Amino acid sequence: MKVIIIGGIAAGMSAAAKFRRLDKDAQVTVYEKTPIVSFGACGLPYFVGGFFDNEKQMIARSPEKFRETGININVECEVLSVDTNNKKITVKNLKTGEIFEDSYDKLMIATGASAIIPPIKNFNIDNVHTLKSMEDGKILKEKMKDENIKKVAIIGAGFIGLEAVEAAREYNKEISVFQLEDRILKEVFDKEVTDLLEEELKNKGVNLYLNSKVVEFKGENKIVKVVTENEEIEADLVILATGVKPNTAFLKDTGINMLKNGAIVVDNEGKTSIENIYSAGDCATVTHILKPEPTYIPLATVANKFGRIVGENLGGKNLKYEGSLGSACIKVLDIEAGRTGLTENEAKNLGISYKTVFVTDKNQTDYYPGQESISIKLIYDANSKVILGAQVVGKKDAVQRTNALAVAIYAKLTTEQLGMMDFCYSPPFARTWDVLNRAGNVAK
Repeated sequence: MKVIIIGGIAAGMSAAAKFRRLDKDAQVTVYEKTPIVSFGACGLPYFVGGFFDNEKQMIARSPEKFRETGININVECEVLSVDTNNKKITVKNLKTGEIFEDSYDKLMIATGASAIIPPIKNFNIDNVHTLKSMEDGKILKEKMKDENIKKVAIIGAGFIGLEAVEAAREYNKEISVFQLEDRILKEVFDKEVTDLLEEELKNKGVNLYLNSKVVEFKGENKIVKVVTENEEIEADLVILATGVKPNTAFLKDTGINMLKNGAIVVDNEGKTSIENIYSAGDCATVTHILKPEPTYIPLATVANKFGRIVGENLGGKNLKYEGSLGSACIKVLDIEAGRTGLTENEAKNLGISYKTVFVTDKNQTDYYPGQESISIKLIYDANSKVILGAQVVGKKDAVQRTNALAVAIYAKLTTEQLGMMDFCYSPPFARTWDVLNRAGNVAK
């Protein structure tokens, strides 16, 4: 059997490695557009910020290591098209310019996503960069070290944009963040949480421009000003972080079902609408445990797990990915926040009869150093009291409590059960009634 995998980053290499362990005899070929495989782009903002300097730490395994296992890795090779009727692909070698065909019995598409470039005039001026690839990270790291670059503008207040704030702050830059909507991380957290994160940014001297549409970059050779519909702000460097889009344009004539944004629709086995073609990762949808429709959740955790499932199924199994809760977390300067399950807005859009509670308490006892405020929001079924969503925000221990709430949602626990759950207690870590207990007990 001949298996081809298009894309060699997270989902693709998880699938390739798992399939190779199951089938030692099949031919496995991976085509990857970039020079590297198995790359963890989530580390880029911290690499740029100087938290570590060896970019190879973001690479799980080299192409050579995969080749040792019998996987045929082809880097700097872009797949231009897929002929689903004849089970062939057209490939361009980006180093030589050669264009050739290859054939498959089974195909996996794991092409990931690329940065969205908004319609901003002069977006290709010097010192305007995205932060998605290894090359992006290397360039921005050097630019941040330049003492002549004093003012950094970040367009977009999602995960990458806000993590880039911390990177720029490590170099003592003056930072301005521009967000098209009325609050940051609007699709990820509810307003109670984003209010606290916005307050943290402002308290640390970040210039936050909400409801701000950037229309132009000014400068003769390199960026001098960011122009919005309302004002002009000086900038020496711009980071574009306005979201991602699935890399699926090359599939437009294949008949593969996709969402409006181009994400490939798959079932919980990773199967597309075309027989013997699978997909996973940031180019595809995923089953959400609490939502009826396929959902686009471009997260590394989902890509790796679903990729492994697809690898099993390429090997003839029929494993099903149980689904995602959209669990995600972020560190915004000195504040951390996590979410899992449904936000209030998502519950409302699904027509669920729900209630919410928002509780602020302390992460530990006051007589042991390190006590900080911590807040929890629960979204739960108004009748059954089953927990549907949770968000936690605070300076310490918020994300790990989010993990506990993810398990609670997966297990369909009620607020009453959460209120009496036997969590660990010791003065450095919690209070006798943990904030998780308190949130469950306050919920009515």
